[in-house]
Amino acid sequence: MYHSWLDRWDERRARRGEKGKERTALVLDAERAFPGAKKITRLEEFCVLADQAVADPAFFDGPGGSDRGFERQGEWLKFPSDISTDVEDNNVVWAKITDIGSFDRALVIFHHWNASSRNRQIANFFSKRGLTVVEIAMPYHFERSRPGSLHADYMLSANLGRTIQSARQAVLDGRKLIRWLKREGYRDISVLGMSLGSWVAGLIAAHDQAVSKASLFLTAGSLADMVWTGRATQAIRDSLEAEIDLTDLRRAWGPLNLENYAHRLARPDLALHVVLAKRDKVVLPELSASFMQKLKDTDARPNILELNCGHYSLAMPPYILLAGLSLKRFLSSAAKARRT
Repeated sequence: MYHSWLDRWDERRARRGEKGKERTALVLDAERAFPGAKKITRLEEFCVLADQAVADPAFFDGPGGSDRGFERQGEWLKFPSDISTDVEDNNVVWAKITDIGSFDRALVIFHHWNASSRNRQIANFFSKRGLTVVEIAMPYHFERSRPGSLHADYMLSANLGRTIQSARQAVLDGRKLIRWLKREGYRDISVLGMSLGSWVAGLIAAHDQAVSKASLFLTAGSLADMVWTGRATQAIRDSLEAEIDLTDLRRAWGPLNLENYAHRLARPDLALHVVLAKRDKVVLPELSASFMQKLKDTDARPNILELNCGHYSLAMPPYILLAGLSLKRFLSSAAKARRT
């Protein structure tokens, strides 16, 4: 009875999130996605570039010598993004810092798609336990929102190239922030990603040796599969399926598939923590299971917590409390392990 009510609650929450989401045309925009690429008109050409990006270890590296322009005013930090887009507000990165004098351990949080506020309770909880918490705004969210938009449609959409550009921008922004934290003296840096933010946090952890711990909430490997099957992305699938099938979408968005970087996430100096929802209709459990198996096949040993709730109801008690305590134990145990 309770879980039936929970499923209905998740569905009502999903319907509220549909406001402003409309069908759009499939657009390639390869020149947005891949640095130096020319305008192309064929999907196969786009997929070839995507294959090359997956094989390129530097695809998620930022330009050298760009770590300037950081300005901190109280709890706010802003700096220029290394990717320039046609939305001016999106080219400045904002982050909110919550600390109580800790200059050793930092936790960088990447929020979910279409987040309407930062995670004040999480930030306060962990800052009181010795971590500096930095909540970064992902592209087209919060202070970086596109004027007039009802949701972050430029972050994830039927525009294949812009979606890759936005995810890559989020990764480069996160890595630039991490380099700033290192220069500020932080030695132990963790990342926490929620839903779409877990893809960004996972890509950063896979490509940045400075990250020692990664916690991924409501995650999977293939972004293409998540969009194709997920409750929150039906408008995007409706836009895509008349012109592209799932097999080609997987290849086109291959650079954003965490399974392609499972071997990097299995590096011995990275600790992994995953929180999954068994009743998730946004990130289907079978997609998460496939990713977990891929990680295990590459000798990664993720600490996995599965809760009997849905995607949105993870934010409700007791599930959010269980997830928070699990994350606290993970961050604490990983820190102790390095000190011994």
